[in-house]
Amino acid sequence: MLVFDLDKPAATTDNKEEKRPKGPVIKLFFWFFTFVETFDIGTFHITVGKLGSRSYSKVSYPLRYGRLGELKTPKHLFEFNLNGELKFITGRGKEWPNPSEWLKRTVTGNWVYYSTGGYDGPYDCLGEYYLPCFSYPSNNINACDPFEDHAVASAIEAWGSVHEELTKLDPKLLPENIAKFLSRLIANPPGQLRSKAARIREIIGDSVTVLPPDTRHVDYDIVPLIIADGCLYKCAFCKVKSRLRFKDRTKENIKTQIEGLRDFFGKDISNYNSVFLGQHDAMNSDPELIEYSAKLAFEAFDFKNSNLKDPSLFIFGSVASILKAGPETFDRIGRLPFRTYINVGLESGERDTLAKLGKGITVEGVEAAYDKIVAINKRYERIEITSNFIYSPDLPPAHTESIVKLIGKHFDHPYPKGTIYFSPLLDAGRNGWRKNIKREFYKLKRKIPVPSFLYLIQRL
Repeated sequence: MLVFDLDKPAATTDNKEEKRPKGPVIKLFFWFFTFVETFDIGTFHITVGKLGSRSYSKVSYPLRYGRLGELKTPKHLFEFNLNGELKFITGRGKEWPNPSEWLKRTVTGNWVYYSTGGYDGPYDCLGEYYLPCFSYPSNNINACDPFEDHAVASAIEAWGSVHEELTKLDPKLLPENIAKFLSRLIANPPGQLRSKAARIREIIGDSVTVLPPDTRHVDYDIVPLIIADGCLYKCAFCKVKSRLRFKDRTKENIKTQIEGLRDFFGKDISNYNSVFLGQHDAMNSDPELIEYSAKLAFEAFDFKNSNLKDPSLFIFGSVASILKAGPETFDRIGRLPFRTYINVGLESGERDTLAKLGKGITVEGVEAAYDKIVAINKRYERIEITSNFIYSPDLPPAHTESIVKLIGKHFDHPYPKGTIYFSPLLDAGRNGWRKNIKREFYKLKRKIPVPSFLYLIQRL
């Protein structure tokens, strides 16, 4: 087992990307004073050059990030990325469930509804003020389905008829910037959006069936770059991972992906600042390949000049890959121009539970991995390793007891780093468990000295 000297100074970030010349001061000036133009025609109110926040924040009200365009109708507010592709919809009428809730369209064409969670807010459970409700099967704790609501379903369909109306407008009657904006919208009807959404799988060579839970920090807006296929374990409980054997991708494949992704995101790449190095255990990849991929993505996507500050890198790891990685691996990662989040599936600290889950690891391995995770989190300022554990009423009491014991032995007071995520099993157990999951989770959460939240499986 590798031992880390916690008294030794951590590797510092020393890269040219973070040395800021005087130029960005001018850039910030233009960010805050960029001309925003509005125009009314018929029932449409159009805004171009709308500026959102430059930093991701945990807030209890709707907040947009980067630069967007906006189209208001009497019934809906449509918001578009820099390519003119529909990204957000909010209802404006009385039928809309809540004026603080909205729909988001992901780059793969999935819809996510952001719910306030009613009077039982989701922050303590999820670490976010909004509960994401998915249009596809997941382990969501929410009992209701907003996509069954007529107002929500009709909002998604409304873009088709609005798009048809836009095609009838005479561009000669519009200011130049407004006309250019509408031409981009017209080039992206519903059918075109569906076709483009399917292309990302072709570019990266796989579907991203699950994102690391830490991507919540950037509202799941990441650029996916697959550097390795497969995973080390074929866990019996898992329904989202690949059945392929683990294998690194080549540098040529990674370069090809990056070129394709840059074309795919187009102008809107400036509204991104984060990369997910996939797929299910990129930490097991050659350390040089991790470093190469992250640096190449940072340069190719021009994150230094992104509309958003503080770039982030997200990686899945495993017990084996964490234990295998030496100090030089984390030194490399710590010097990258990103804040890096590594999420590791530990699942349980109890022998019978690991056997029932078909995990293929030992209690001793879990304990050694968590010891190392704590050491890394204390040593490296720009790296945070988070852990996953299974959450289910069908597992023995010794399962949760082992988790509390494993974490508690490292801390005698609350510690802000090294979040623990609990993943509810799909279709888990007893009647009423889903209804009472929040109340039961709060009881467990109070026993854990580091941040802890439920992990909802979200796709790209």
